[in-house]
Amino acid sequence: MWIAKNWKDYEILDASGGEKLERWDDYLLIRPDPQVIWNTPRTNNGWKKKNGHYHRSSKGGGEWEFFRLPDEWSISYTLDTSSSGKNTLPPLPKLTFRLKPFSFKHTGLFPEQAVNWDWFSTIIRRAERPANQPVKILNLFAYTGGATLAAAAAGAHVTHVDASKGMVGWAKENAAASGLGNAPVRWLVDDCVKFVEREIRRGSHYDGIIMDPPSYGRGPKGEIWKIEEQLWALLALMPRLLSETPLFFLINSYTTGLQPAVLSYLLNTVLTGCFGGHVTSDEIGLPVAESGLILPCGASGRWEPA
Repeated sequence: MWIAKNWKDYEILDASGGEKLERWDDYLLIRPDPQVIWNTPRTNNGWKKKNGHYHRSSKGGGEWEFFRLPDEWSISYTLDTSSSGKNTLPPLPKLTFRLKPFSFKHTGLFPEQAVNWDWFSTIIRRAERPANQPVKILNLFAYTGGATLAAAAAGAHVTHVDASKGMVGWAKENAAASGLGNAPVRWLVDDCVKFVEREIRRGSHYDGIIMDPPSYGRGPKGEIWKIEEQLWALLALMPRLLSETPLFFLINSYTTGLQPAVLSYLLNTVLTGCFGGHVTSDEIGLPVAESGLILPCGASGRWEPA
């Protein structure tokens, strides 16, 4: 399992009875988690000192209950690229993320993805490219920009694509808060499938591609996305979008059924026949302070050249 263990401003304090107790800087939130099927004693005092509690409804969805929680606050993360072998380079800026509780329990950030940010940021930093040929990264289904900021901080030129205008706006605010407001990022509100098809017709290429597809979604013009029906067709286009010497490919899954072995099968089928290299897939997770164990939070598939 790949574990996001380098956070300072975030941690899971405990998990029990279908919920997890999280510290987001100075604030404690309780949110439901379907993986937490155990009922261990809730001895951590944070359960009683919560600032926000998302109550799931038996009819679907749910609602927040707040206790002295601001409308918005921020946390930061420092990328770990120590394995890049380039210790003479200046340290990377802290990534800063605006947080706010909004519909369906989310806060605007998936902390477990930090383990992937460290991985591909190291690859970008290690890449040997002429100054006039920057590393180009495409981030599809890019949400509030965690991966975009990590790639930009590492020195890449990034194209950030998401169907939600609100999410793209939020990502821009995160970039500004991280000191990356003037970084070479293209911010695009677009349907990811249509954008990829247009980029192929234009002859555009990228050195790395990041995909975080939802199980279900809608494009800006009402386009329907269902991962089980459309992911394969989109992945099959990826070799035509990658450069001749690509650096990496990353796909994340929070969809039940798309387990690490499925991601490995997909990436091996689509990429290794064209570029060689190797695929690794695994669960991603976060440490739980109270138990010392790891909470699984999804799966990721990674391709790298030989």
